[in-house]
Amino acid sequence: MASRFEISLKNDLPEIHRLAEAVDAFFSDQGLPDGLSYKFNLAFDEIITNIVSYGYDDAEEHKIEVRIALKDGLVEAEVVDDARAFDPLSEAKEPDVTAELEDRPIGGLGIFFVKEMMDEVRYKRENGYNHLYFCKRTSA
Repeated sequence: MASRFEISLKNDLPEIHRLAEAVDAFFSDQGLPDGLSYKFNLAFDEIITNIVSYGYDDAEEHKIEVRIALKDGLVEAEVVDDARAFDPLSEAKEPDVTAELEDRPIGGLGIFFVKEMMDEVRYKRENGYNHLYFCKRTSA
């Protein structure tokens, strides 16, 4: 049996707090570990922050859809937005995590952390929307 959760956010950074509370409640209701909720919230924070901060060319209100599904021990998440096309898996430069801190540029670690924390991360652009999918086994 699958359990699902969906929330629609405005392209406004304070919405991340509302999302985090909703994610925590969903994970708790499903009996999932706090550590798993933490990883998903960290991933959502990185992704939503980048969409809101860099994705739009106007100051208009836009919607960002977040979907989570739990099925057969797998938590799947998808973030859908109408920001400018951007594939973070191929367009974001891989950070040099071996470089000294003072030699590293600011930023660029967000999608790296998401890829490290999750079991799978995929992107597609469809009908004018970015779709970023990621998942993690509940036993991991």
